[in-house]
Amino acid sequence: MGESPPDVDDLSLDELRKLVVQLLEQIAALTSENAALREEIARLKGLKGRPKLKPSGMEKATEPRRKRRTKRRKGERAKLVIHEERVVTAEVPAGSRFKGYEDFVVQELVIRPQVIRFRRERWLTPDGQTLVAALPAWVEGHFGPALKRYVLAQYHRGQVTVPRLTTQLNDLGVAHFQAPRPPALDRGQGRLSRRGDRRGSRAGLETARWVTVDDTGARHRGMNGVCTQIGNDDFAWFATTRSKSRLNFLALLRAGHTDYVINAQALAYMRSRNLAGPVIDLLAGHETTQFADVAAWQAHLQRLGLAQLKVDPDPVKIATEGALWGSVVDHGHLSEAVIVSDDAGQFNVGTHALCWVHAERLIHKLVGFNDGQRQAIERIRARVWWLYADLKGYCRDPTAPAKAALKRRGDTHLLHPNRLCHARPVARPRSTPTRRNCSAPSNGRISRFTPTARRTTSAAR
Repeated sequence: MGESPPDVDDLSLDELRKLVVQLLEQIAALTSENAALREEIARLKGLKGRPKLKPSGMEKATEPRRKRRTKRRKGERAKLVIHEERVVTAEVPAGSRFKGYEDFVVQELVIRPQVIRFRRERWLTPDGQTLVAALPAWVEGHFGPALKRYVLAQYHRGQVTVPRLTTQLNDLGVAHFQAPRPPALDRGQGRLSRRGDRRGSRAGLETARWVTVDDTGARHRGMNGVCTQIGNDDFAWFATTRSKSRLNFLALLRAGHTDYVINAQALAYMRSRNLAGPVIDLLAGHETTQFADVAAWQAHLQRLGLAQLKVDPDPVKIATEGALWGSVVDHGHLSEAVIVSDDAGQFNVGTHALCWVHAERLIHKLVGFNDGQRQAIERIRARVWWLYADLKGYCRDPTAPAKAALKRRGDTHLLHPNRLCHARPVARPRSTPTRRNCSAPSNGRISRFTPTARRTTSAAR
């Protein structure tokens, strides 16, 4: 028979503590053994497969709950703007009294051509020259911007073929209109939108405190390409190119500018990429530091003899990346802004950060072998959510004490040792983005990122 349990009433405080510790150790050992046996039985029976990873609920879970307010729906007609009013008379018998009007709203669509003739003044100067008044800036060719937008909307969104589009506009009274073939139509779209896109993207990059970036494969004009997205809460910009390299990303950050610049930021980038010191001194010591386009830049590299160097890292590639980054900074783009990405290497320039969603997603890839490890995973996930919720509160009401407290909590929660040293990742993560600096969220704005350098995961490789 087993040993009878001691009488707890006769035990001292120290003996009670030792007994509690001993019992907790036994419970932990039995729990671990029980979990391992259950998993082994399930494996032998073939009852349990690879766990399904649920999508992250961090964003929704950290939002404050709001009470739903029942709003009285207004009629859709109340939102309409009345452009014309017509009074309809009624035939009534004599002696009737007028009691006002009963409204009936009819929506109509008016499509008609509008021809504008600009009468440009012509003047003859005393010296015999003829001066003609300039057209407005929005005039490009003999078709207005509204007509061009309509054509593009019909072709791209309405899927109207080119012959039908030509027939439709000719029937509407647009004279001498011949819709171009699809490639020319795409080029026309580029001419229409390129100027506006450049103005919008440049303004966004100049004023942004943070931007999110991502790219994905895309088919364009029957060829494989890459669509890159750059934007934040204020603007969004998409560009389709043939490459997803860092050179391509840096070229896009110039937002239409074609120059290459050697400045302090360009040289600092080259040093961070381990470019040889003599090469950096050669570029920095040259009297020409700004180049109009890629042809001028490549000719400069040829004159310096960098194209003939066969070393690692490639001096032409690193120098070109640095000159592109110098151009980005020289034009005032992303000044002290944070670039938020999914940890793709081509986006790791300037002040770089990882998205919180991608940081929390890596936790889903860890599978604990026992209850203790599964509880540790849930605790880490809860810490990430709590910190993220408080960061959003800080963005709404930024204060210096809250900033310092968040930095301390980031070190405590995200760098805290855990019990996942034997947990097995479902997929091998490259890094778990723990962070040491929580000061980058812009004041009064909510951004889903945490800046600073990478940290490796504690899960077994």
